[in-house]
Amino acid sequence: MTKPNPGTAVAQVTIPTVDGGTITLGQPKDRWSMLFVYRGRHCPRCKRFLNKLNAVLPAWTDRMDVAVVSADTRQKALDDQKEFGWNFELGFDLSEDQMRALGLYVSEPLSETETDRVFAEPGAFAIRPDGTLMLVEISNGPAARPDLEELLDGMIFNIENDRPVRGTA
Repeated sequence: MTKPNPGTAVAQVTIPTVDGGTITLGQPKDRWSMLFVYRGRHCPRCKRFLNKLNAVLPAWTDRMDVAVVSADTRQKALDDQKEFGWNFELGFDLSEDQMRALGLYVSEPLSETETDRVFAEPGAFAIRPDGTLMLVEISNGPAARPDLEELLDGMIFNIENDRPVRGTA
């Protein structure tokens, strides 16, 4: 597995969204972006994390664009969005190649009752307006997640103070 390289362009990835649009990474934008990758509908820890994100979403979107993606089908993503009332941009159908391009850990389902396809383990990517990676957090399992309050506070500090990328050695 190749680790993501902070300070370099994020892999060019286009992911469809449940509302018919797309999330495109690796290209310049007007604002900072935060991408959260979740395991999918089968993961109760993901729901708790994303419900917390949704509850504080306005504080995030005041500063940056926020998108959440998984390898789930459109229907599974829509079902989650409807069930939990999520307001963030929600992408689906993340391919295994895209997962690997982002440096994510990839898991096989433990059984057919868990899910029906490979899926990405959690990740969080802060992306500068120029399309380069500022901060990355990836996990090989569902239990390790960033603290949303700390992460947002740190990102506000990074943005306001134009902090350099760290962890490049």
